[in-house]
Amino acid sequence: MREIVLDTETTGLDPSSGHRVVEIGAVEISNLIPTGRHFHCYVDPERDMPDEAFRVHGLSREFLAQHKIFKEIAAEFLDFIEDAPLVIHNAEFDTRFLNAEFALMNLPPLGGARIIDTLAMARRRHPGGPNSLDALCQRYAIDLSRREKHGALLDANLLAEVYAELCGGRQSALSLQTVHAVRIAASNDLLRNRPEPLPPRISAAEETAHAVFVATIKSPIWDRYLASDKDAAPSAAG
Repeated sequence: MREIVLDTETTGLDPSSGHRVVEIGAVEISNLIPTGRHFHCYVDPERDMPDEAFRVHGLSREFLAQHKIFKEIAAEFLDFIEDAPLVIHNAEFDTRFLNAEFALMNLPPLGGARIIDTLAMARRRHPGGPNSLDALCQRYAIDLSRREKHGALLDANLLAEVYAELCGGRQSALSLQTVHAVRIAASNDLLRNRPEPLPPRISAAEETAHAVFVATIKSPIWDRYLASDKDAAPSAAG
């Protein structure tokens, strides 16, 4: 099953106050396994960058001004996600921002039915516990050493690992390995316990022709190994 794990960075907390998307990271997964395909872009928000937001993601107004505005990357982003389910941590935040950007372009919003909120999943699985992305990475022993600041693509990759764990990813992998091992064992038993040997595929005429051909070869290399085997064989008296 194809799904897209998604994260955004923004200039603030509320798009209705004029805050905008400044980074999008999206990772394609199939049956919980990353395929290697991803979408990533920085976005010029066409406004200033508040200090509080800059401290979170480190994206300055000067840096973002060198990149495209949202309407220039929207088509490529929509082409990448297609109609796949979207896996987002605290999905209400990201979808509000993305839908606000789409509204400025008179595009339809992302439908709620396709959204999978990993924060809601985590709260059901770990009620009362800390369920931020950082806390879940620590709970599942996912490496956070690369994460000095928030970054949309890095966070999407981390979330893909967390999502696999929330879906029982490691346990599922073990189950698949067990099924594979059982199939191999059953296949080996069938080979060992075949009730009747398979009929030969080589005809008597082909065997004779092969023997005639081999007899024409002068000093074949395998004679050396046959001779060495005879020399190495123990005597009957031994």
